[in-house]
Order: sequence, then C-alpha cells, then structure tokens
Amino acid sequence: MSSMSKTKTPESVYADDSPIHGKGLFAARHIAKGEVLGTVSGRWTKRNGPYVLWVEEDKGFRVDCDFRFINHSSTPNAAYYDTLEVCALRDIQPGEEITHDYGTDGEFE
Repeated sequence: MSSMSKTKTPESVYADDSPIHGKGLFAARHIAKGEVLGTVSGRWTKRNGPYVLWVEEDKGFRVDCDFRFINHSSTPNAAYYDTLEVCALRDIQPGEEITHDYGTDGEFE
C-alpha cells in the first residue's frame, strides 16, 4: 500500500466519529491479519503534542495523515512498526475501528 498524505487515504480505511475517543480510523473492507495498511506520514520531532508517536525516549514522530486517528486499546488489532508502517495484528472486519496499544508507560501519546 502506498504512503498516506493529508489528502489521500487508502481505500481500505476511513476516519469517522469514534465510540472510543473523538475521531477514529475504521476498516472500509475486510483487512487480513498481517496486511500493511499503509505508511504513516508526518515529521520527526522532539516535542510532545497531539498525534506524536514516541519511537525513542527523545525521538517522536508527529503524524499528519489519517493514521493519527488510530485510538488506543489494550486489545489492539493493529500495530505501528519501526518502519512507520501500520500492520493488522489480526483480521479486521468492515466497519471495525482500528486500534493500537499505546503502552502503559507513556511510550505513545
């Protein structure tokens, strides 16, 4: 799947109101376990703020594409990889919200 930008979202996902928090990212079609949903776009930062993923203690990535709407779950169905790709951890059904475990140690904000 190609990289996402502020204006282009893969056809496999869409942003909508979330029952978890604010906006969420949802599956537009069946997504198979192991499928790469796309690559996060944004910029590296050392400052905390909305939509910042902390890759290392002093190295964050501010997400500026629709992947910023992935909400937290302790039982996630997707994960961010060091390559900044988002991958399905299990099959995700159409209409199901895509979630990631931000961690309990504040690793992700």
